[in-house]
Amino acid sequence: MKDTDFNYNTDGYEGDGGEDGKSQDGSETLPFIDESPTMSPQLCAPQGPDGETVLPTPLLAGGDIEKGLEMKRLVLSGFLASEEIYINQLEALLLPMRPLKATATTSQPVLTIQQVETIFYKIQDIFQIHKEFYDALLPSIQQWDEKVTVGHLFQKLASQLGVYKAFVDNYKVALETAEKCSQANSQFQKISENLKVKGPKDSKDCTTTSSMEALLYKPIDRVTRSTLVLHDLLKHTPKDHPDFPLLQDALRISQNFLSSINEEIDPRRTAVTTPKGEARQLVKDGFLVEVSESSRKLRHVFLFTDLLLCAKMKKTAVGRHQQYECKWYIPLADLTFQTLDDSDACPSIQVLPEHEIEEMKIKISVLKNEIQKEKKAPKGQSRVERLRKKMNEQESWLLLHSPTIPFRINNKHGKCYLFLLSSDYERSEWRESIQKLQKKDLQSCMLSSVELQVLTSSCFKLRTVHNIPVTGNKDDEETPGLYGFLHVIVHSAKGFKQSANLYCTLEVDSFGYFVSKAKTRVFRDTTEPQWNEEFEIELEGSQYLRILCYEKCYDKSMLNKDDNEIVDKIMGKGQVQLDPQTVQSKNWHMDVIEMNGIKVEFSMKFTSRDLSLKRTPSKKQSGVFGVKINVVTKRERSKVPYIVRQCIEEVEKRGIDEVGIYRISGVATDIQALKSAFDTNTKDILVMLSDMDINAIAGTLKLYFRELPEPLLTDRLYPAFMEGIALSDPAAKENCMMHLLRSLPEPNIMTFLTLLEHLKRVAEKEPINKMSLHNLATVFGPTLLRPSESESAKGQHITSASDIWSHDVMAQVQVLLYYLQHPPISYAELKRNTLYFSTDV
Repeated sequence: MKDTDFNYNTDGYEGDGGEDGKSQDGSETLPFIDESPTMSPQLCAPQGPDGETVLPTPLLAGGDIEKGLEMKRLVLSGFLASEEIYINQLEALLLPMRPLKATATTSQPVLTIQQVETIFYKIQDIFQIHKEFYDALLPSIQQWDEKVTVGHLFQKLASQLGVYKAFVDNYKVALETAEKCSQANSQFQKISENLKVKGPKDSKDCTTTSSMEALLYKPIDRVTRSTLVLHDLLKHTPKDHPDFPLLQDALRISQNFLSSINEEIDPRRTAVTTPKGEARQLVKDGFLVEVSESSRKLRHVFLFTDLLLCAKMKKTAVGRHQQYECKWYIPLADLTFQTLDDSDACPSIQVLPEHEIEEMKIKISVLKNEIQKEKKAPKGQSRVERLRKKMNEQESWLLLHSPTIPFRINNKHGKCYLFLLSSDYERSEWRESIQKLQKKDLQSCMLSSVELQVLTSSCFKLRTVHNIPVTGNKDDEETPGLYGFLHVIVHSAKGFKQSANLYCTLEVDSFGYFVSKAKTRVFRDTTEPQWNEEFEIELEGSQYLRILCYEKCYDKSMLNKDDNEIVDKIMGKGQVQLDPQTVQSKNWHMDVIEMNGIKVEFSMKFTSRDLSLKRTPSKKQSGVFGVKINVVTKRERSKVPYIVRQCIEEVEKRGIDEVGIYRISGVATDIQALKSAFDTNTKDILVMLSDMDINAIAGTLKLYFRELPEPLLTDRLYPAFMEGIALSDPAAKENCMMHLLRSLPEPNIMTFLTLLEHLKRVAEKEPINKMSLHNLATVFGPTLLRPSESESAKGQHITSASDIWSHDVMAQVQVLLYYLQHPPISYAELKRNTLYFSTDV
């Protein structure tokens, strides 16, 4: 779990407080998550390859020291507030202990001395430790400056964890004793269900009611919280600060403690057992889209050691503890993966037109920009909340409708369940996790309604993926990701045991899900493929790059009718974080991804969008790239540049049926070779074109328009195009848009009309190539219209890289789409037409 999953606020460190896993402010807490082999080590420090704990690195450099110290103060203030809540909870536990002890020696005891000591074992000691810690930390926060040291306090707190070990060892017995006593004695039951917890000093709400069981769990929860705080404090403490070595030491002690007690800390994990009597553990969980009753539903899917459970969140009254409702489960012993021949038994996949997905992305980006602007405006907070809510709804819609890759499973009766995923990477992870568990000697199981209810209820506490991946669930401080172009060279791979036909695909995350962006050529019959192919991948707030290595399947009988099915075998997969510091240097950064014994070598560098969108005129006017279109056509004595005619001809000859033509990136080195050939007017250009991968030719055409020193539809007319497309009256819009075309220089009109007719012919093959008019307008609109110096941004404050992405993009796409949807436009008719737009252009 990322450190940023936790908020610091004046109400205390999020996740501490009231009953049933709810904090004082109603936010949910996280359960203790163990480090056992079948669980992800979610709340513990990362481990190095040799199993050693990897300590966090300070994030501070130069001028960040002051900001870091302020963050440190905020972390400490939040933790101090939660310490106060925790001390009040311990005090609430201790309150009945003294009278219960006093009555134990009378003629009418509520509990025996033995029972009292068992239930309240070590609570007094824990209370004392934290009271002393709180009293010592409080003045440090109140008189905060850069010289204040707190490391010794955390070191002392960590050194007293032995008391917690004793508490943990007794915890299960304490709970059982409390439960037995409640059943046997109504007076104690009343006491244990109504313990009064004082609120913080500055809180208006003086007390809350909690149960003894909930309060006895608080010390267990607390150790995990302290470890997380130590992580965050180290991140914001300079290495040369006296606190740093002390906090490191405290973290090591806490970490070792957590590792030693492992999962024995929480008996709720072992409350439900498998048919063989072993503890049932959660192995993996996540949000998946299920096709159910012919519609898409968002489900939370839980993979346990012996079964797969599909659940949805129950609708509960406001303030009530959230719960899951089980939709279905399959014992892993009865679960099979569907073969391609069985596909008729499964629900069909509904895929939305891609332009609807693209439109929603643009809407979300526009909303993000509005939120950034409103944050800076006085009294903009209420509007920010409304915008956030709207954006959350739109992102949820996107998550529901964007996945198209089927993940089918069957039960023993042949019933098929269909999930849709956005990436073959996720599908492979789920499949591998299930198959690994199926290698064990599993027995089929049938859960009674009570067992199923217990298991489903435990899902809320056990889950490791807590939130749907939308922006609304992230802190504002979280990295917004990268906007721009990532250049990736896939060099080579090693580690294959036998020769195969191998290729790689590249995926990046965008809007909460992963999208496949590029694919290398297939290297045939080898154990050491040498691709050395470069790709330019557009990033839209991306934080991760994934590389998947496949063995190509040439057996036609294996190919499925379903276009979204990937039948090629995954040989390995890996993921790297796109760290802005590493990626944004001007030099190539070389790296290796290890996957199942295979090593893939690659390099990458990043160009931010504001740099990559600049139109830079070429210094060599003898070429075609970066040279004004009228200069090229005059030199060639043509109406349309040769490069445009040749690329269009080649795409129509052999690329019009290619899935994702103009959307899938071509190999950058191939594009650069073609660019150089066209620039130097090489005689072999036609031979090169016939041999080149079609995506590289499509990429060369896009690059030509992108590198024009001014857009094809000109800087001068850009504001008028923006105004014309916004007109509501169809007749006025038609008048304006046709007049604007007529106003273009002749080479620009001729080239635009040639491209327009070509793109219409591409869209006619949409059932095969999946490229609609809207898809093509999304690809080409900004390229043909984006001003050389953004006219639309003049006089406006661009707040972020994402502004540059979304600013005017929607209108640019709409302009091209207007002409693509228009009946055929001929140059002769355009010039003959005498209708004029009433406003000067």
